[in-house]
Amino acid sequence: MRALVLFDFDGTLADTAPDLAASANAQRALRGMGPLPVDMLRPVASQGARGMLRVALDLLPEHPDYEAVRRQFLDHYAANSTVHSRLFPGIADLLDRIRTQGHAWGIVTNKATHLTRPIVEHLGLTRHCAALVCGDTTPHAKPHPAPLLHAAREAGFGADRCLYIGDDLRDVQAAHAAGMPAIAAAYGYLGDGGAVDTWQAEARADDVAGLWPAIAALLPK
Repeated sequence: MRALVLFDFDGTLADTAPDLAASANAQRALRGMGPLPVDMLRPVASQGARGMLRVALDLLPEHPDYEAVRRQFLDHYAANSTVHSRLFPGIADLLDRIRTQGHAWGIVTNKATHLTRPIVEHLGLTRHCAALVCGDTTPHAKPHPAPLLHAAREAGFGADRCLYIGDDLRDVQAAHAAGMPAIAAAYGYLGDGGAVDTWQAEARADDVAGLWPAIAALLPK
């Protein structure tokens, strides 16, 4: 019976950290500061501007300059988001395998639509994507279940026919709140949610090669 495999985007399907880091370093350059290595910024890539500005500039949302700097960061990123971003090796083959096995796949991300869609299109994902749900598609973002439930409805599946894969604790929380099993993408950015094994996901994949066995084991019968 067909199922819907839903994926987080940043850090799960695609390595978008280099372009996010470049935009953060552009803000540092404006202030006469040297660039930070991508590996220092990569862990907070899934947190978008909030995480990047915290690490790159020690700038928090309560700072009076935060909103202006955030806008500068996002404008730079919107103009440069497809320079270095790539699918993780093996993801394209995995998505093809899901389809050849008779299932569908979609994307649920907290990234805003105007930032997500250009990258998704650049990476050639739009043709077979059954649902693309972004941070502004529903009134709530993950870990709220609304985005996942919206994706299921959009693709024509009940929540009991879906599973979700993500690289952040909130992805697992959103999946469980939506009544879906979760796979932790332990090769991703991981954020600050603690050790992956404490997330209570139904499975974990330490690399892209480990995703299909985890998916196959959790597909509804």
